[in-house]
Amino acid sequence: MMRVIARIRSEFPDKFGIPRQSGLVNALRASVIFEPEYRKADALRGLEGFSHLWLIWQFSETVRDTWSPTVRPPRLGGNVRMGVFATRSPFRPNPIGLSCVKLEGIAQEEGLGSVLYVSGADLMDGTPIYDVKPYIPYTDAHGDARGGFAAAPSETIPVDCPAALLEKLPPQQAEALLGVLAQDPRPGYQEDPERVYGMHFAGWNVRFCVADGVLRVRSIEKKESL
Repeated sequence: MMRVIARIRSEFPDKFGIPRQSGLVNALRASVIFEPEYRKADALRGLEGFSHLWLIWQFSETVRDTWSPTVRPPRLGGNVRMGVFATRSPFRPNPIGLSCVKLEGIAQEEGLGSVLYVSGADLMDGTPIYDVKPYIPYTDAHGDARGGFAAAPSETIPVDCPAALLEKLPPQQAEALLGVLAQDPRPGYQEDPERVYGMHFAGWNVRFCVADGVLRVRSIEKKESL
């Protein structure tokens, strides 16, 4: 039986805008909050000696009773079907995700126990986490590995954001937002220069468009509370 041991706290209340893989935006900060049953300092003994961690988690927004042997990867424009086990699509027989994050620190927080502070996470706020494992460089890193159809993107997209808008955010969040936008959050098959996209980030509504290869931020407004 799988047990949820923790949940992530991140800047993304929605799926749209989350980097497509972990480690793409190092400025992103998140925290791993353990469930009450697992708030035991002894369970983390020795973890401070590792620089990176593996998070095993649930695609909680895509849990379903059925599955398909093929999916349409956004990397291929959403027009080509590939085998589900040749992708990292969230639509899987078991909705399990795997992310490598950098461990920035461990701290004791009142009412929360030991909290892991990480960077580079690609998880939506509140995502259930099944396990935390240390990243071991000598066995987990393979310099001669091939990336198949998911080879690393050649470059990021230029971002044009007026300073007056960016100054609304704390410096750390502003740096992270620029990194997220530079990954071009749009679906790979959308190329409408007139379309204005919106994403939620750290309590802000960010609206942008992409034309002539440049992402231009239109507005950054505080998200209204329900």
